[in-house]
Amino acid sequence: MDRVFPPLPRTFEWRFPRTFPTVGRSRHLLAGQLRYWKLPEDISETAVLLVSELVTNAVRHGRVPYWRDLVVRAEIVDDTLRVEVTDGSVSMPVTRRPGPGDESGRGLLLVETLAHDWGAFPRPYGIGKTVWFELELSGTGPRGEGRSRPRGEGVGHSQTTDQT
Repeated sequence: MDRVFPPLPRTFEWRFPRTFPTVGRSRHLLAGQLRYWKLPEDISETAVLLVSELVTNAVRHGRVPYWRDLVVRAEIVDDTLRVEVTDGSVSMPVTRRPGPGDESGRGLLLVETLAHDWGAFPRPYGIGKTVWFELELSGTGPRGEGRSRPRGEGVGHSQTTDQT
């Protein structure tokens, strides 16, 4: 008799303290998970870069008590990798347009450029917000053909803004 195994989990979630070492730890754990899922290297590298930007924003700009954790969630649905960073700050991100000499302020510009879609929404039953991005696994590339609206609630990329 053949054994039937359940499908591999396609959703993982990590909880972190709101500290700067969390940025590197989230990159490391996401990279390992994406290798386990056997995602293409270019998709994985982009996802790791973008999660780094979102976690950095949450740590740097989250004006909340230190005990409020960050949550990083990754899931594959159909042909899309979705990564979410949830923090305890109610301030929605604000996109900046930095000048050539500015040393910061490009975080969400990277997300906007490299992700197929992205956005932010307030947590429905608690304090804080979730900022997310999606990468298409089918090779349509950034802003390629496909879904133009976010899953769930919140604003899409055209209305979302950044604090870095």
